[in-house]
Amino acid sequence: MKLVHTIAFRLTAALFVLCVCLAAGISAQSLEKAPPLPAGMTGSDANDPRAKLSPGLYDAGEAAMGIKHLMLLKKPDSFQLGSDDPDSPKVDKTLGLLGIGNSSMMPKPLKLVLAQLAFANSDLAFQGNHLFMGNFYGVSIYDISSPVNTKLLTSMVCPGGQGDVSVYKNLMFMSVEMPNGRLDCSVEGFPPVAPPADNKPPEPDVQKDRFRGVRIFDISDIKNPKQVGAVQTCRGSHTHTLVTDPKDKNNVYIYVSGTSFVRPGEELAGCSAESPEKNPNTALFRIEVIKVPLAAPQDAKVVSSPRIFMDARTGVINSLNDGGSHENKKPTDTDQCHDITVYSAIGLAAGACSGNGILLDIKDPANPKRVDAVNDPNYAYWHSAAFSNDGKKVVFTDEWGGGLGARCRENDPNVWGANAVFNLANNKLSFASYYKMPSAQGDSENCVAHNGSLIPVPGRDIKVQAWYQGGISIMDFTDAARPFEIAYFDRGPIDPNTLLLGGYWSAYWYNGNIYASEIARGLDIFELTPGKFLTQNEIDAAKSVQVSELNVQNQQKIEWSRNLVVAKAYVDQLERTQTLPASQITDLRQGIQSAESSKMGKKDVKKLKKLAPSLEKTAGLTKSESDSKRLKALAEILKQPAL
Repeated sequence: MKLVHTIAFRLTAALFVLCVCLAAGISAQSLEKAPPLPAGMTGSDANDPRAKLSPGLYDAGEAAMGIKHLMLLKKPDSFQLGSDDPDSPKVDKTLGLLGIGNSSMMPKPLKLVLAQLAFANSDLAFQGNHLFMGNFYGVSIYDISSPVNTKLLTSMVCPGGQGDVSVYKNLMFMSVEMPNGRLDCSVEGFPPVAPPADNKPPEPDVQKDRFRGVRIFDISDIKNPKQVGAVQTCRGSHTHTLVTDPKDKNNVYIYVSGTSFVRPGEELAGCSAESPEKNPNTALFRIEVIKVPLAAPQDAKVVSSPRIFMDARTGVINSLNDGGSHENKKPTDTDQCHDITVYSAIGLAAGACSGNGILLDIKDPANPKRVDAVNDPNYAYWHSAAFSNDGKKVVFTDEWGGGLGARCRENDPNVWGANAVFNLANNKLSFASYYKMPSAQGDSENCVAHNGSLIPVPGRDIKVQAWYQGGISIMDFTDAARPFEIAYFDRGPIDPNTLLLGGYWSAYWYNGNIYASEIARGLDIFELTPGKFLTQNEIDAAKSVQVSELNVQNQQKIEWSRNLVVAKAYVDQLERTQTLPASQITDLRQGIQSAESSKMGKKDVKKLKKLAPSLEKTAGLTKSESDSKRLKALAEILKQPAL
């Protein structure tokens, strides 16, 4: 963020910021080299197969383990900058639309990256056979009814970034943060503001047609989304979270996380960027909650602005800080959330809020309340969060370098820009371990922890995750203290000599496949393959979980059926951990196979039921909590199995 503010405040942290520290890692003259590895720390593995892949946009070298690449759909032409030359008129035109009138003094690498950002792919959402891919320039909707034959249905140009999307029934929501967003989705932006004479960063001018907040579209006609609502907020919407209330079927809620500058009060009444001491109604140190009536989305409005960083005992609004980190030597106040993941089934949300990871009670969705907060000197910027399915663990991510920096180099510590796994008990978070994609990446590859989702393998906690140009890494965090990689996919750098914005923004599992939003290239689609760390039965069990909608930040509880394919996955896991003797594993597999072959014949079902009591007995004796759960779950299936 410092570099962006210094060069062009109009881009203003809105641009921004793939987090708040957006462009901190871009060198004005050449690629930034990693400093020496701090004493006592471990870097990334330069001998990993991913470390030396050949470069290219569409012909880069690839490496994979446990993942098969099915296809890449290139970005639509309307979402392409169309040049990798910083001196191209297209670059200057794009920067002009973003409000940068004179970019001649801007370092050329920064010019190019910021222009590319204006067309970057962002987050994903899913509904039925449709995939929604956000982009800083709009949204694309794909037909994924046949994943290997995925087709683009429509692209809607609507600039304003980040373009993060979520869907609920006939509605689609889109985040808008950048100052070029207009109420009507038009592309002309606004005229650049002349820099003030005192060389201070220019303030955005007041524009009645500017839009920064959350757009609402009716997607009943999937090929022709229609904007039916637009809720303005003071800092715009960097990201948002769809929240459903089990007790309220008539409304949904949107938690708005704004990380950018506060717009003038003359543009939106009530907005103020003053400190809490000067103005207790400051737009800093809060989130916004939008209530959306499903029958009348045009009436959506902000219904609360929770002070989730406040000390409830003292009333001090700015009571949280990062405690100081390797990036911010002195403690820095936390005044924003980057991303919030809600888990309504347990009444909690995990907020990744710049300097802190926080836990919120969301039983009253319109009025979330903080119940815990943590910080970590190894974390530069708390970015996103995910719960384990049982709600007993939380994975936070650190977007050190803001997504535009190379942060997975051989000398970059493996606890910086990494995941942090926390145990969660009695509404308290306790640190367990770190996990970072293990392969070293080059100086021209932006790489750091980013967005991911759970893969519904029963009996295990598994997360697929994007690491920008670090590719995709799949982490098993069943044991919170010992997370490890079980699969990956990676490409070589887009360019070996220049850091060009690219790589995976999001990688999510949806109904049997992994879909990944590639910032520069398009949409990648994958499937898992069996190997050392994952069996075909486990993959099939994950595929058996089908959902009608997926907004990853609105986490839903995964439920597995009593299908025998799930039972086979548990048997594989119990064999892997050597919890059961080989003879018992053989008996279980033979019993399941007989029941499947006879299509649940009464005789074979009866035999399965007889296998359950010994499993329950072993469950009470094993020292492993994970294996005990597997044994109990397997016994329950065998008591009442289904095909």
